[in-house]
Amino acid sequence: MGAWPYLLMAILLEVCGTTCMKLSAGFTKLLPSILIFVFYSLSFATLTICLKYIDVSVAYAVWSGLGTLLIAIIGAVYFKESMTLMKAVSILLIIIGVIGVNMSGTNH
Repeated sequence: MGAWPYLLMAILLEVCGTTCMKLSAGFTKLLPSILIFVFYSLSFATLTICLKYIDVSVAYAVWSGLGTLLIAIIGAVYFKESMTLMKAVSILLIIIGVIGVNMSGTNH
């Protein structure tokens, strides 16, 4: 299995952990509160595995950029959070930055 599937898995696990933060209602709900730590532990473990093969600057940029995008979508769709023009443009700028890092000519 290549490094990129591990990175994708790390992103999805981090998004699950962040979603559980919202669902935990400030650590007042037991199961989501426990799942925060489970998902984040697994996310960091898989991120660490992919860092054996992908530059940390690239992996972290992709991890944080795609994680931010997915959480913004989940927040807007599932939690009915507002999606302002400024928020949408800012997320787009993050994605552009991730693409820029990947096109910077570094070897992965």
